[in-house]
Amino acid sequence: MSATLSLVIPAYNEAVRLGSSLRTSIDYLRDAWPGSEIIVVDDGSRDNTAELARQTFKENGNLRTSVISYKSNLGKGRAVRLGLLAARNPVVLFSDADLSTPITETPKVVGPILKGECDLTFGSRALDRQLIGVHQPWRREQGGRIFNLAVRLATGLPFWDTQCGFKAFRMNVCRPLVEAATVDRFGFDVELIFLAYKAGLRLREIPVRWDHNEGSKVSVASDSFRMLNEVGLIRQQARRGVYDKAIKAVGETVKDRGPELR
Repeated sequence: MSATLSLVIPAYNEAVRLGSSLRTSIDYLRDAWPGSEIIVVDDGSRDNTAELARQTFKENGNLRTSVISYKSNLGKGRAVRLGLLAARNPVVLFSDADLSTPITETPKVVGPILKGECDLTFGSRALDRQLIGVHQPWRREQGGRIFNLAVRLATGLPFWDTQCGFKAFRMNVCRPLVEAATVDRFGFDVELIFLAYKAGLRLREIPVRWDHNEGSKVSVASDSFRMLNEVGLIRQQARRGVYDKAIKAVGETVKDRGPELR
């Protein structure tokens, strides 16, 4: 691949897994996307996540790397947005720290953006469940399906999986939406996709490989309820016009999306 991209990895208490996933990501990007960068956003971890990331970057050079770290746990959504806005390349991929979707799936979501076909793409576990290697526990998987059905009903989004942690953004058009987003916890995916959909961006849900990894920070009971509340908040804010300025700004931008990215 001749293009470069930025990889953003939000991390909260990920010292056990991050070293391995970072080395895997570094090796892949160095070979397949030379000149790219990796940004780890340490979301107020209580372990040595930030120190481990810095040491791993020091031992595995030849890529632009950075670690954004702060003391308070502000939420995954806030971490992802900070990483997206700090990225220096025109296309940014956000990936979960556990690499539940293998980093080798990158071309599936980045390719349509580089070709000028899409502005925001996101991996999906729902479109082809044969690509799921290790499934979540039954209760969690059913909870995810119910949540995504609720999202479709509440927002009008025509997508089946908004929560897979593997999304790519064409930042010159997505930036105003990222800046306008307000949801800091696990409903942030829905908000970003909702804003992009309302702004008329070209979105694509793409089936990707996926394996459940133990150690999820999501609680089926409390976090599912919180995410549904956040979806309700998104609807309320849309009705109050909170997002109108950003959506209008994006509408002006997409009039000149430009040719294929290089």
